[in-house]
Order: sequence, then structure tokens, then C-alpha cells
Amino acid sequence: MSDVMKRVKIGDGVHFSTIIDPKFKSNRISVNLLLPLEEATAADRAIVPFLLRLRYRDCPDFTRLNEKLCDLYGAAVDGDVRKYGAYQIVNLSVQALDDRYTIDQAPLVQECTQLACGMLFDPYLENGLFSQTDVQLERQNLIDTIESEFNDKREYAIGKCMSILFGDSPMAVKKYGSRERAAQITPESATQAYRDLLRRAAVEILFLGCGDPSAAQQIFADRFAEIARSPIAYDGSLPVQKAEKVRSVREEMDVAQGKLVMGFRTGEVRTPDDVNAMKMMAALYGGTPFSRLFQHVREKLSLCYYCAARYDKSSGILMVDSGVETENEPKAREEILHQLSVLQQGEFPQEELASTILTMTNALKSTVDTLSGLENWYLTQILSGYVESPLENVEKISRITKQEIQQAAAKITLDTVFFLAAKKEAQDQ
Repeated sequence: MSDVMKRVKIGDGVHFSTIIDPKFKSNRISVNLLLPLEEATAADRAIVPFLLRLRYRDCPDFTRLNEKLCDLYGAAVDGDVRKYGAYQIVNLSVQALDDRYTIDQAPLVQECTQLACGMLFDPYLENGLFSQTDVQLERQNLIDTIESEFNDKREYAIGKCMSILFGDSPMAVKKYGSRERAAQITPESATQAYRDLLRRAAVEILFLGCGDPSAAQQIFADRFAEIARSPIAYDGSLPVQKAEKVRSVREEMDVAQGKLVMGFRTGEVRTPDDVNAMKMMAALYGGTPFSRLFQHVREKLSLCYYCAARYDKSSGILMVDSGVETENEPKAREEILHQLSVLQQGEFPQEELASTILTMTNALKSTVDTLSGLENWYLTQILSGYVESPLENVEKISRITKQEIQQAAAKITLDTVFFLAAKKEAQDQ
């Protein structure tokens, strides 16, 4: 396997990265536009990729676009919105068979790149604006997506805890924006957001697969050279943060079970080795079916229905969330903190660390099995400021020591506790 990434600048604020692996028979072209998250613009930007993927100038309706994709041996297009720290990422992707596997050696890399550029640079517009019909459709889809989070009480509680923890920081803004802002999207506001993305966004283009990326690189370079840009300078650095005090917020709602979410700050995590240690500490703490939170808080003490920890290196946050009965919330909180202290003091068996390393390395090895998995991995690597392959990362985390886990845990400080209590249980107390 040859999956070493090569990254070059091809325009003002535009970088083109290639990850070549001959085991694949397809190629994936991923265009990512990054701008700082803003409450006022997040929803308008979030609708843009879903509008762009519907149709474009040369394929002005779904039938024409579908015929085009069929001609390209069943190529697939997609749009998405991601969040990395304080940044919103608008994504467009095209995936198709490589040229050498077509019947007539068709230049699919070139044609798929032109398709991606058509969607990105030549969208379907009516009188210079996105279609009213398209905006109405995708606006409702966006509202439904935002509302689905509210209906999922676990995700709602996690989002609420993060909102409290981040306060007025851009990191508090959700990747799709708010429902209120989404409901106000118009063809004018969506078109303005699109033009702003083209002009100001930092752009990361990834070419992943087995093919020759040279045609794609040149086409993108030529197209970006045609537009006036004033791109932002991406800054993925994080301030070293340590919680000064613990904020506790309680909310009551008609839910079947309470949701306890605890937000921790991870302090100084500067180097790749620091990140690896923190990632493994989080997995040992609450990231596997045999983690300490699962074994002790859930299984041994029966204090919750689930209990898991997630580390987000892009924001310097560790989140622990659990489903608990209201009367068990104080004990569950206490035991979650106790298990963290166990890691901080190094009072866990070496066998637990070995099992965690095995689980994490197996998961990393599966990353290289799909082009979308590689895309997510390398985009995150680029944004974090250092790049290594998943298999290189496997070698590094395999050498994580008990002392490194202890040192990572020692940096953790509790910042915010959010408890979503069940109304009936609260009234019975």
C-alpha cells in the first residue's frame, strides 16, 4: 500500500492533496471549503452543498444530471456539512471508477473533475439566484435535520452541554446553524452565502484512489485562477484551557430517562504524541464496551443505561454522557469522576490498556478500507496541522504506555455538568 499524502498549493488559499492506493478501483474527489463558524451565517452556508448537488448549468434538471452520472459509469455525487473546532466545512464530492477499468479507457478523472467544477463554479441559477423551488425543498430538509437533534434527547443533551461550555465562542455554533436561522433562508441569502464561500473560504481538495490526479489538479487550478479571492488564513490552534470552576445546569423535560453530560477541558495537548495519549486515555476511560465507565458505572454499580466518553481534539474537549434515572444522577456523577481519578493515579491493570490498544488499532486499520474513510482521516490530519497515515498512527498508539495514559488523564479538568431530568421523576422527589 502506498497511501502517503502529497499536498501542493494550486491557488490563492487552495491546496490539492493526493492519497494514492492501488488496491482501489475508483477515485474520490473531495472539495472542502472552510470558514469560521458564525451564528448569523451558519444555516445559509449549510444549505449550499445540498443546493449545488441538485443540478448545475450544464445539467439543469435531475434527469439530465442522472443521465450524466450514468454516462460516467455510475458516478456518485454528494454534498455535506462538517464541523472542525471553530470552523464550518462545506463539502462536495464525486466518486467514480478509474479510467483504466472502463471499457474504452474513458477519461473519467477529467470528466468527473469537470462535473465537480460545474457544480461548484457554475450552479443552476434563475436570474442570478438559486431556484426558489430548490431553496424551499432544501430549507425544509435542513430544518428537519436540525429538529431531529432535538428529538434525539441524547444528542440534545450533549449539544446543550457544549453550548454552555463554549459560551460565546464560535465552537458553540452548530454545523447546520439554528432552526430559527434556517427558517429565514431565502434564494438571496443562500446565493450570498455561496458567493462568500467561493471568495473567502480556505479550500482543501483531496484526490483519493488509484488513478492519475494530474488532470484533476490542473483543472481545479485553472478554474480557481478565474475567480477573485480573498481567502481567510486557517488557524487550527487551540488556547491552552483549564477549567476554573464547575458549572452545573439542570433542565426538566418529558423524557423516559435522564441524560447526564459532563464536559471536561483537556488542557495542553500540543504534539501528535499528546493527542495519541489523550485519544487512548479517552478510549480506556469510556470509549469501548470494556472501558472503565462501562464496566464500573454501568455494569458493576448499575447506575446508568449507558456511559461513554468522547475526545474531540479539534476543540480540546472530552465529553462523558450517560442515561440515568434522576435519583441515580449524584452517584453516577461521583463514580464517573472516581474512574477518572483511577486513571490519573495509574490504578488500572496493564491488561485493560492492552485490550484498548488492540481495539483502537483494529479500528484504525479498517480506516484504509474505504475512500470515504481515508478522506475523513486525511482531512482531519490536514486541519490538525500534522499528517501521518492510519497505519503509521497504529504503530504509534501501539507503544502508548501506562505512564502516558496517567499523564494525559492528569490534564483533564471538569468544566460543565448538564443534566436533563425526567419531569415525572423530578416531581416525585
